[in-house]
Amino acid sequence: MSKHLTFPSARTALLSLALLSAPLAAAQDAAPAQPAAQPAAQPATPAPTGTPASLAAQARSLAEQARATYPKGSANIDQTLWKQAAAAAEAAVGAQPQNAEYLRLRAQIYTEVGFWRQAERSWNALFKVQAPTPGSDDTKAAANAQYNLGYAAYTLNQPSQAEAAFKTCLELDPQNLLCLTWAARTALEAGNYAQASALYDRALAQKAGDKTLVYFRGLAQSASRYGPAATRAFSRAYGDRDAGRKPKALAGFQEAARSAPNFTEAWREGGRLALELNDAPAALAAFQGAVALPGASAADRFNLTLAQEGVQYGLGAVRAYRAAYAKYTAGDKPGAEAGFLDAATQNPNYAKAWAWLGRVRYEAKNFTGAAEAYGRAVALDPNDKGSAYYLRLAGLGK
Repeated sequence: MSKHLTFPSARTALLSLALLSAPLAAAQDAAPAQPAAQPAAQPATPAPTGTPASLAAQARSLAEQARATYPKGSANIDQTLWKQAAAAAEAAVGAQPQNAEYLRLRAQIYTEVGFWRQAERSWNALFKVQAPTPGSDDTKAAANAQYNLGYAAYTLNQPSQAEAAFKTCLELDPQNLLCLTWAARTALEAGNYAQASALYDRALAQKAGDKTLVYFRGLAQSASRYGPAATRAFSRAYGDRDAGRKPKALAGFQEAARSAPNFTEAWREGGRLALELNDAPAALAAFQGAVALPGASAADRFNLTLAQEGVQYGLGAVRAYRAAYAKYTAGDKPGAEAGFLDAATQNPNYAKAWAWLGRVRYEAKNFTGAAEAYGRAVALDPNDKGSAYYLRLAGLGK
């Protein structure tokens, strides 16, 4: 969802939303707008003056100048032209507080620059004078301001404020996919599983089959088995991972698994992330937890053996060995030889890597090289009768 939701393997941006028509078009990103680098501070400018109509005209002109002057997507209230445009719009509204045209202009400017609290105040003022029209650009823009306020509250760990903002967003724009998605996430983390499921159903009605939405709806339906603490830790960990905060995400998945030891997905996602971070001990603990549960998959068991060998020999060496074995079975013998040598070089105590290096060399009739590799394998594992047998044959050159 935009840049905040992704799941199992689809960990990229999910949603985008175009809310404002030109020239205030620029769909807002899923994350609240961030201030761009600003030019050097400018001297204070005098307060705008003139008739209400001329002030509104100034605001529109300054907004057009700002769009032409600053890089697209960088609009910010601290930019001089935008600040002047907002001041002129405020002056026009101050002169005629009941003028819907001026109220709308002010709200549009604050929305375009991402000054979300002022945008909220401005849209509310307009709607007191002129009732909002369902489905209009005005209600969609006001909903977008509520989404950004809600997401900001969510990231600041203010769940009640986030819930209220997402609720208002959906009152303004019931089809707002971002607000449906994050209202559902907020309800899920609060333990309101039925509400979360209903919201995910509404989101899926718009984006049928979306992997992230389907995944979270399934989590909402099963979360009662894990409890709010584990579910919230898991949800937050997912967001941290998608944002690139992988160590923090790993800690979150581990917290979720500790809170609910029956939470297979928490063990699994923690294990996968531990492997990405080359943390073999953490991966081993996670996949041991996953494999002990009824929902364990073949992938969990595969990753458990990877983690077990990774603890013993290092994940780099084990991955090199496994990649080499895949090349061997695919018929790429030169590639397999290079891979087994890489694994053995990374960890000279990796007996299995030496044994397979001996095998590919023996099959290539490189008896000297095979004898060297088999010799290392037997020295590390005297009980390896196969390597001992082929070591003798290689020594005889046959």
